[in-house]
Amino acid sequence: MGSTFSPWLSLLAVGALWGGTNPFIKRGSKGVQKWQYILPFLLNQCGSVVYFLTLQQTDLSLAVPIANALTFLFTALVGHLLGEEKIDKETLCGITLVVVGISLCVYGKI
Repeated sequence: MGSTFSPWLSLLAVGALWGGTNPFIKRGSKGVQKWQYILPFLLNQCGSVVYFLTLQQTDLSLAVPIANALTFLFTALVGHLLGEEKIDKETLCGITLVVVGISLCVYGKI
């Protein structure tokens, strides 16, 4: 892979680490056993490290909205997979708009 794709994959990883761990952190913080909270929290913090490193290579006007939008997307999907909420029409519409918005941002910068 060329260096051109690295920041985009990094932002995808950030969104997955932040959003994918949010439902686990929420679930783990309710329990008595701390390990259920610590592992998702550490993975979430790994996302912050990747984000920090990615900001050095990426246009800030793209990095921030892409990472935050992907976080929303992954939080909704993982929460659904964990049975927290069903993805209703409004959420699906929001996910679609997020993907379209990210695509337009990236397309506008290319």
